[in-house]
Amino acid sequence: MRDNDRVGIYRDDGIVLRTQKLGEADRIVTLLARRTGRVRAVAKGVRRTKSRFGARLEPFTHVDLLLYTGRSLDVITQADTVRPYGKPFASDYPRYTTGTAMLETAEKLTPVEKEPAMRQFLLLVGGLRALGDGAHDPRLILDAYLLRSLAVAGYAPVLEECATCGTRVADGTAGAEGAVTSTALRAFAFAIGAGGLVCRSCRAPGAATPAPQTVALMSALLRGDWAHADGSERRHQAECSGLVAAYLQWHLEHSIRSLRHVEHA
Repeated sequence: MRDNDRVGIYRDDGIVLRTQKLGEADRIVTLLARRTGRVRAVAKGVRRTKSRFGARLEPFTHVDLLLYTGRSLDVITQADTVRPYGKPFASDYPRYTTGTAMLETAEKLTPVEKEPAMRQFLLLVGGLRALGDGAHDPRLILDAYLLRSLAVAGYAPVLEECATCGTRVADGTAGAEGAVTSTALRAFAFAIGAGGLVCRSCRAPGAATPAPQTVALMSALLRGDWAHADGSERRHQAECSGLVAAYLQWHLEHSIRSLRHVEHA
């Protein structure tokens, strides 16, 4: 009776992050769920040709699930597709690799199973939707997603003052958009280990010296200023991507393997 008290059926919706084979016909599905957080569950018999919902449990798919709480892994008993985000990616390599990096990052940023992470879930849904719509460059969408996900996890880069001593960027901000001026930014470097911009006094060896426009692009992506981001130059986008990737992997203390493929897309 005590064991039965711990077993129950629950419903949640989530994004399939990855799958792996189990036995001859089963599959372990890792997903980021709206209310439950990151969940690993078994989908029994989904690798058989006559499986009722095998095709619905593929990466990038937003699914509504009915799950049975198991001893070590939960069991998926029902799956209905909410939106198959992966369909537009199948024939578009840049968007596919970008989406794969987003899924891998979402899993790394939710290290504890069944710990609610609704903001991370909503960011992932929004990122995949934007990627599918094709309104912006895939790499810009990825960098925006990575920066915002890091911010939700408590690792937002400091871009308007020295991350070490708190000295504000000289000349304040320019205009209603809140972007720091290029002249002021030239006095600052970007130190990944320090958490963002550092002034001359706090600068440590190895700190990067990005163009002021690159820092302004990072700020625009963080606050969702797509007019600024879409109008930025390619060289500043490339520099921004390099800084964001390095910053992400330093704070995660893990490499995001799929980012290598994004860089070659």
